[in-house]
Amino acid sequence: MVAVLLIAALFVVTASPVAGAKEYLQPTYEFSTNYYDAYGEPDIYASVLGSPEFERGETAQLRVVLSNRGVLYGFKAKTDVDTNNGDHAKSLKEIEYESLRTTAFGLKAEMVSTTDYIEVDPTTSIQTLDSLYPGVLPDNPMSFTITISDNAPAGTYMLLLPVNYEFQSQVEMTDGSTVRLGIPDLDHTTFYKTRNTTLQIPVMIEPGAKFVVSDVEGELTSGQSGVVNVTYTNVGEVEATDSFARIIVMKPLSSDRSIVNLGTIAPGDSKTASFDIAAEISAVEKDYGIDSEIKYCDEDGEIQFSDNIIVEVPLKSRDAGISITTLALAGILLVAAYMGYNTIRRKDEKK
Repeated sequence: MVAVLLIAALFVVTASPVAGAKEYLQPTYEFSTNYYDAYGEPDIYASVLGSPEFERGETAQLRVVLSNRGVLYGFKAKTDVDTNNGDHAKSLKEIEYESLRTTAFGLKAEMVSTTDYIEVDPTTSIQTLDSLYPGVLPDNPMSFTITISDNAPAGTYMLLLPVNYEFQSQVEMTDGSTVRLGIPDLDHTTFYKTRNTTLQIPVMIEPGAKFVVSDVEGELTSGQSGVVNVTYTNVGEVEATDSFARIIVMKPLSSDRSIVNLGTIAPGDSKTASFDIAAEISAVEKDYGIDSEIKYCDEDGEIQFSDNIIVEVPLKSRDAGISITTLALAGILLVAAYMGYNTIRRKDEKK
Protein backbone atom coordinates (compact mmCIF):
# COMPACT_ATOMS: atom_id res chain seq x y z
CA MET A 1 0.00 0.00 0.00
CA VAL A 2 2.86 2.38 0.84
CA ALA A 3 4.54 1.61 -2.47
CA VAL A 4 1.34 2.38 -4.37
CA LEU A 5 0.99 5.73 -2.61
CA LEU A 6 4.60 6.65 -3.34
CA ILE A 7 4.13 5.88 -7.03
CA ALA A 8 0.92 7.92 -7.12
CA ALA A 9 2.72 10.86 -5.51
CA LEU A 10 5.02 11.08 -8.49
CA PHE A 11 2.10 11.73 -10.85
CA VAL A 12 -0.27 14.02 -8.94
CA VAL A 13 -1.36 17.05 -11.01
CA THR A 14 -1.25 20.56 -9.65
CA ALA A 15 -1.66 24.01 -11.19
CA SER A 16 -0.55 27.40 -10.00
CA PRO A 17 -1.68 30.85 -11.15
CA VAL A 18 1.87 31.64 -12.21
CA ALA A 19 2.98 28.65 -14.26
CA GLY A 20 -0.09 26.47 -14.68
CA ALA A 21 2.23 23.45 -14.64
CA LYS A 22 0.92 19.92 -14.29
CA GLU A 23 3.20 17.82 -12.12
CA TYR A 24 1.08 15.10 -10.54
CA LEU A 25 -2.00 12.96 -10.97
CA GLN A 26 -5.03 14.34 -9.14
CA PRO A 27 -5.92 12.76 -5.83
CA THR A 28 -9.39 11.19 -5.64
CA TYR A 29 -12.48 13.11 -4.49
CA GLU A 30 -12.05 11.88 -0.90
CA PHE A 31 -9.13 14.29 -0.59
CA SER A 32 -10.75 17.40 -2.08
CA THR A 33 -13.80 19.70 -1.91
CA ASN A 34 -15.42 21.59 -4.78
CA TYR A 35 -16.71 24.99 -3.62
CA TYR A 36 -17.36 26.61 -7.01
CA ASP A 37 -17.81 25.80 -10.68
CA ALA A 38 -16.36 28.36 -13.08
CA TYR A 39 -17.75 29.06 -16.55
CA GLY A 40 -15.71 29.94 -19.62
CA GLU A 41 -13.06 28.36 -21.82
CA PRO A 42 -10.10 29.43 -23.96
CA ASP A 43 -11.08 30.88 -27.33
CA ILE A 44 -8.17 30.56 -29.75
CA TYR A 45 -7.69 32.77 -32.83
CA ALA A 46 -4.90 33.06 -35.40
CA SER A 47 -3.65 35.96 -37.48
CA VAL A 48 -0.87 36.32 -40.05
CA LEU A 49 1.98 38.63 -39.08
CA GLY A 50 2.89 40.81 -42.04
CA SER A 51 1.52 40.52 -45.55
CA PRO A 52 -0.17 37.23 -46.53
CA GLU A 53 0.59 37.90 -50.22
CA PHE A 54 3.22 35.78 -51.96
CA GLU A 55 4.52 35.31 -55.51
CA ARG A 56 4.57 32.19 -57.64
CA GLY A 57 7.68 30.09 -57.10
CA GLU A 58 8.43 31.82 -53.80
CA THR A 59 9.62 30.05 -50.67
CA ALA A 60 8.79 32.16 -47.63
CA GLN A 61 8.11 32.18 -43.92
CA LEU A 62 4.43 32.32 -42.99
CA ARG A 63 4.38 33.82 -39.48
CA VAL A 64 1.25 33.17 -37.44
CA VAL A 65 0.32 34.68 -34.08
CA LEU A 66 -2.09 32.80 -31.82
CA SER A 67 -4.27 34.77 -29.43
CA ASN A 68 -6.66 33.75 -26.66
CA ARG A 69 -9.94 35.64 -26.34
CA GLY A 70 -11.40 33.40 -23.68
CA VAL A 71 -13.79 35.05 -21.21
CA LEU A 72 -14.51 33.91 -17.65
CA TYR A 73 -18.28 34.36 -17.35
CA GLY A 74 -18.72 33.68 -13.65
CA PHE A 75 -18.96 31.17 -10.81
CA LYS A 76 -21.64 28.98 -9.29
CA ALA A 77 -21.46 27.90 -5.64
CA LYS A 78 -21.40 24.12 -5.17
CA THR A 79 -20.72 23.81 -1.41
CA ASP A 80 -22.15 25.91 1.39
CA VAL A 81 -19.55 27.34 3.76
CA ASP A 82 -19.62 29.14 7.08
CA THR A 83 -17.84 32.48 7.00
CA ASN A 84 -16.58 31.83 10.53
CA ASN A 85 -14.46 28.80 9.69
CA GLY A 86 -11.49 28.02 7.47
CA ASP A 87 -13.65 26.69 4.63
CA HIS A 88 -14.54 30.24 3.64
CA ALA A 89 -10.88 31.13 3.10
CA LYS A 90 -10.37 27.98 1.05
CA SER A 91 -13.41 28.76 -1.09
CA LEU A 92 -12.02 32.20 -1.88
CA LYS A 93 -8.69 30.63 -2.76
CA GLU A 94 -10.46 28.25 -5.13
CA ILE A 95 -11.95 31.23 -7.00
CA GLU A 96 -8.41 32.50 -7.51
CA TYR A 97 -7.34 29.16 -8.97
CA GLU A 98 -10.51 28.86 -11.06
CA SER A 99 -9.62 32.13 -12.81
CA LEU A 100 -7.10 30.14 -14.88
CA ARG A 101 -9.93 28.23 -16.54
CA THR A 102 -9.67 30.33 -19.72
CA THR A 103 -5.92 29.71 -20.08
CA ALA A 104 -4.80 27.21 -22.73
CA PHE A 105 -1.94 24.87 -21.85
CA GLY A 106 0.28 22.63 -23.99
CA LEU A 107 -0.75 24.03 -27.37
CA LYS A 108 0.24 22.08 -30.48
CA ALA A 109 -0.47 23.56 -33.92
CA GLU A 110 0.13 21.86 -37.27
CA MET A 111 -0.07 23.72 -40.58
CA VAL A 112 -1.84 21.72 -43.30
CA SER A 113 -2.06 22.67 -46.98
CA THR A 114 -5.33 21.98 -48.78
CA THR A 115 -3.90 22.49 -52.28
CA ASP A 116 -1.11 21.03 -54.38
CA TYR A 117 -0.04 24.56 -55.26
CA ILE A 118 1.25 25.29 -51.73
CA GLU A 119 3.65 23.01 -49.89
CA VAL A 120 4.35 23.25 -46.15
CA ASP A 121 7.86 22.22 -45.11
CA PRO A 122 7.34 19.20 -42.83
CA THR A 123 10.27 20.27 -40.64
CA THR A 124 8.37 23.43 -39.64
CA SER A 125 4.76 22.24 -39.94
CA ILE A 126 4.34 21.56 -36.19
CA GLN A 127 4.74 24.36 -33.62
CA THR A 128 4.07 24.37 -29.86
CA LEU A 129 3.38 26.78 -27.00
CA ASP A 130 3.52 26.02 -23.29
CA SER A 131 0.58 28.29 -22.44
CA LEU A 132 -1.57 31.05 -23.85
CA TYR A 133 -3.26 33.46 -21.42
CA PRO A 134 -6.26 35.57 -22.42
CA GLY A 135 -5.20 38.97 -23.76
CA VAL A 136 -1.47 38.05 -23.70
CA LEU A 137 0.29 37.48 -27.03
CA PRO A 138 3.22 35.02 -27.32
CA ASP A 139 6.73 36.46 -27.28
CA ASN A 140 7.44 34.95 -30.71
CA PRO A 141 5.13 34.07 -33.61
CA MET A 142 4.90 30.57 -35.02
CA SER A 143 6.88 30.37 -38.27
CA PHE A 144 5.99 27.93 -41.04
CA THR A 145 7.99 27.54 -44.26
CA ILE A 146 5.81 27.38 -47.37
CA THR A 147 6.63 27.05 -51.07
CA ILE A 148 4.33 28.39 -53.78
CA SER A 149 4.19 26.43 -57.03
CA ASP A 150 5.31 28.13 -60.24
CA ASN A 151 1.99 27.06 -61.76
CA ALA A 152 -0.27 28.34 -58.99
CA PRO A 153 -3.19 30.46 -60.28
CA ALA A 154 -3.59 33.83 -58.61
CA GLY A 155 -6.15 33.96 -55.81
CA THR A 156 -6.72 33.32 -52.12
CA TYR A 157 -6.02 29.90 -50.63
CA MET A 158 -6.98 28.73 -47.14
CA LEU A 159 -4.47 26.67 -45.18
CA LEU A 160 -5.71 24.78 -42.14
CA LEU A 161 -4.18 25.07 -38.69
CA PRO A 162 -5.55 22.39 -36.32
CA VAL A 163 -4.71 23.39 -32.72
CA ASN A 164 -4.82 20.97 -29.79
CA TYR A 165 -4.63 22.19 -26.18
CA GLU A 166 -5.77 21.59 -22.61
CA PHE A 167 -7.58 23.81 -20.11
CA GLN A 168 -8.73 23.62 -16.50
CA SER A 169 -12.14 21.98 -16.30
CA GLN A 170 -12.33 21.91 -12.51
CA VAL A 171 -10.38 23.03 -9.44
CA GLU A 172 -11.02 21.50 -6.01
CA MET A 173 -9.46 22.38 -2.66
CA THR A 174 -7.78 19.74 -0.52
CA ASP A 175 -8.14 19.51 3.24
CA GLY A 176 -4.54 18.68 4.04
CA SER A 177 -5.09 14.95 4.03
CA THR A 178 -3.02 14.62 0.87
CA VAL A 179 -0.02 14.48 3.18
CA ARG A 180 -0.67 10.77 3.17
CA LEU A 181 0.22 10.83 -0.53
CA GLY A 182 3.50 12.53 0.23
CA ILE A 183 2.33 15.97 -0.99
CA PRO A 184 2.17 18.15 2.13
CA ASP A 185 2.11 21.49 0.21
CA LEU A 186 -0.77 20.66 -2.13
CA ASP A 187 -3.76 22.85 -1.23
CA HIS A 188 -5.78 22.19 -4.42
CA THR A 189 -6.08 19.77 -7.30
CA THR A 190 -6.83 20.57 -10.94
CA PHE A 191 -8.66 18.55 -13.58
CA TYR A 192 -8.08 19.19 -17.29
CA LYS A 193 -9.95 18.68 -20.55
CA THR A 194 -8.61 18.55 -24.09
CA ARG A 195 -9.92 20.74 -26.87
CA ASN A 196 -9.31 20.72 -30.63
CA THR A 197 -10.03 23.61 -32.95
CA THR A 198 -9.17 24.16 -36.60
CA LEU A 199 -8.25 27.67 -37.70
CA GLN A 200 -8.03 28.96 -41.27
CA ILE A 201 -4.96 30.84 -42.50
CA PRO A 202 -5.37 32.85 -45.73
CA VAL A 203 -2.56 32.88 -48.29
CA MET A 204 -2.91 35.13 -51.31
CA ILE A 205 -0.97 34.55 -54.52
CA GLU A 206 -0.40 37.78 -56.38
CA PRO A 207 -1.57 38.05 -59.99
CA GLY A 208 1.15 38.55 -62.57
CA ALA A 209 2.29 37.77 -66.09
CA LYS A 210 3.44 34.21 -66.70
CA PHE A 211 4.91 32.89 -69.95
CA VAL A 212 5.08 29.49 -71.60
CA VAL A 213 6.38 28.33 -74.97
CA SER A 214 3.30 27.42 -77.01
CA ASP A 215 5.00 26.64 -80.34
CA VAL A 216 8.45 26.18 -81.91
CA GLU A 217 8.99 26.21 -85.69
CA GLY A 218 12.21 25.46 -87.49
CA GLU A 219 15.12 23.12 -87.01
CA LEU A 220 18.88 23.37 -87.06
CA THR A 221 21.47 21.55 -89.13
CA SER A 222 25.03 20.92 -88.02
CA GLY A 223 27.48 23.24 -89.72
CA GLN A 224 24.77 25.67 -90.80
CA SER A 225 22.70 28.61 -89.53
CA GLY A 226 18.93 28.56 -89.31
CA VAL A 227 15.93 30.54 -88.08
CA VAL A 228 13.92 29.25 -85.15
CA ASN A 229 10.52 30.85 -84.46
CA VAL A 230 9.48 30.64 -80.81
CA THR A 231 5.94 31.58 -79.79
CA TYR A 232 5.46 32.77 -76.20
CA THR A 233 1.99 32.90 -74.59
CA ASN A 234 1.08 34.95 -71.51
CA VAL A 235 -0.94 32.52 -69.37
CA GLY A 236 -0.93 34.89 -66.38
CA GLU A 237 -3.45 37.47 -65.25
CA VAL A 238 -1.51 40.71 -65.86
CA GLU A 239 -0.51 42.46 -69.10
CA ALA A 240 3.22 42.59 -69.85
CA THR A 241 4.42 45.73 -71.62
CA ASP A 242 7.74 46.56 -73.31
CA SER A 243 8.57 42.85 -73.44
CA PHE A 244 11.83 41.40 -74.76
CA ALA A 245 12.60 37.71 -75.28
CA ARG A 246 16.17 36.53 -74.81
CA ILE A 247 17.78 33.16 -75.47
CA ILE A 248 20.97 31.86 -73.89
CA VAL A 249 22.85 29.43 -76.15
CA MET A 250 26.02 27.48 -75.46
CA LYS A 251 28.35 25.43 -77.64
CA PRO A 252 27.85 23.80 -80.08
CA LEU A 253 25.18 26.48 -80.72
CA SER A 254 25.62 30.23 -81.09
CA SER A 255 23.56 33.30 -81.97
CA ASP A 256 24.47 36.80 -83.09
CA ARG A 257 20.98 38.09 -82.27
CA SER A 258 19.71 36.65 -79.01
CA ILE A 259 17.25 39.42 -77.98
CA VAL A 260 13.93 40.10 -79.77
CA ASN A 261 11.38 42.82 -79.00
CA LEU A 262 7.89 41.41 -78.37
CA GLY A 263 6.07 44.59 -77.31
CA THR A 264 2.90 44.25 -75.21
CA ILE A 265 1.51 40.79 -74.41
CA ALA A 266 -1.94 40.78 -72.83
CA PRO A 267 -3.21 37.81 -70.77
CA GLY A 268 -3.99 34.98 -73.17
CA ASP A 269 -2.11 36.59 -76.08
CA SER A 270 0.92 35.16 -77.90
CA LYS A 271 3.91 36.74 -79.62
CA THR A 272 6.53 35.06 -81.83
CA ALA A 273 10.26 35.74 -81.67
CA SER A 274 12.58 34.72 -84.51
CA PHE A 275 16.13 33.79 -83.54
CA ASP A 276 19.09 33.18 -85.89
CA ILE A 277 21.01 30.24 -84.47
CA ALA A 278 24.15 28.58 -85.86
CA ALA A 279 25.27 25.03 -85.11
CA GLU A 280 28.85 23.82 -85.28
CA ILE A 281 29.59 21.04 -87.75
CA SER A 282 30.48 18.77 -84.83
CA ALA A 283 27.06 19.21 -83.21
CA VAL A 284 25.41 15.91 -82.31
CA GLU A 285 21.99 15.17 -83.80
CA LYS A 286 19.41 15.52 -81.01
CA ASP A 287 16.92 17.96 -79.44
CA TYR A 288 18.65 20.86 -77.70
CA GLY A 289 17.09 22.63 -74.71
CA ILE A 290 17.80 26.35 -75.03
CA ASP A 291 17.28 28.60 -72.00
CA SER A 292 15.16 31.69 -72.55
CA GLU A 293 13.51 34.42 -70.49
CA ILE A 294 11.30 37.45 -70.98
CA LYS A 295 12.00 40.88 -69.55
CA TYR A 296 8.90 43.06 -69.21
CA CYS A 297 7.18 45.84 -67.25
CA ASP A 298 4.32 44.92 -64.93
CA GLU A 299 1.14 46.91 -64.24
CA ASP A 300 3.04 49.14 -61.81
CA GLY A 301 5.74 49.94 -64.37
CA GLU A 302 8.30 47.82 -62.52
CA ILE A 303 10.79 45.77 -64.54
CA GLN A 304 10.27 42.04 -64.09
CA PHE A 305 11.90 38.87 -65.41
CA SER A 306 10.07 35.67 -66.14
CA ASP A 307 11.17 32.29 -64.89
CA ASN A 308 13.56 30.34 -67.08
CA ILE A 309 11.66 28.99 -70.12
CA ILE A 310 13.13 26.01 -72.00
CA VAL A 311 12.90 26.02 -75.79
CA GLU A 312 13.29 22.56 -77.36
CA VAL A 313 14.98 22.82 -80.78
CA PRO A 314 15.73 19.75 -82.96
CA LEU A 315 19.09 19.53 -84.70
CA LYS A 316 19.94 17.19 -87.57
CA SER A 317 23.29 16.20 -89.03
CA ARG A 318 24.24 17.26 -92.56
CA ASP A 319 23.66 14.87 -95.50
CA ALA A 320 25.76 11.70 -95.47
CA GLY A 321 27.57 12.72 -98.69
CA ILE A 322 29.31 15.54 -96.94
CA SER A 323 29.55 14.15 -93.43
CA ILE A 324 32.89 14.05 -91.67
CA THR A 325 33.04 10.29 -91.91
CA THR A 326 32.36 10.37 -95.63
CA LEU A 327 34.99 13.04 -96.18
CA ALA A 328 37.53 10.99 -94.23
CA LEU A 329 36.81 7.86 -96.26
CA ALA A 330 37.00 9.85 -99.47
CA GLY A 331 40.37 11.22 -98.41
CA ILE A 332 41.70 7.75 -97.65
CA LEU A 333 40.56 6.48 -101.05
CA LEU A 334 42.17 9.42 -102.82
CA VAL A 335 45.48 8.83 -101.03
CA ALA A 336 45.35 5.13 -101.86
CA ALA A 337 44.59 5.87 -105.51
CA TYR A 338 47.42 8.39 -105.73
CA MET A 339 49.90 5.95 -104.19
CA GLY A 340 48.75 3.22 -106.59
CA TYR A 341 49.12 5.57 -109.54
CA ASN A 342 52.68 6.51 -108.50
CA THR A 343 53.64 2.85 -108.15
CA ILE A 344 52.40 1.99 -111.63
CA ARG A 345 54.10 5.07 -113.12
CA ARG A 346 57.49 4.15 -111.60
CA LYS A 347 57.24 0.63 -113.03
CA ASP A 348 56.53 2.02 -116.46
CA GLU A 349 59.55 4.34 -116.24
CA LYS A 350 61.88 1.45 -115.32
CA LYS A 351 60.69 -0.50 -118.32
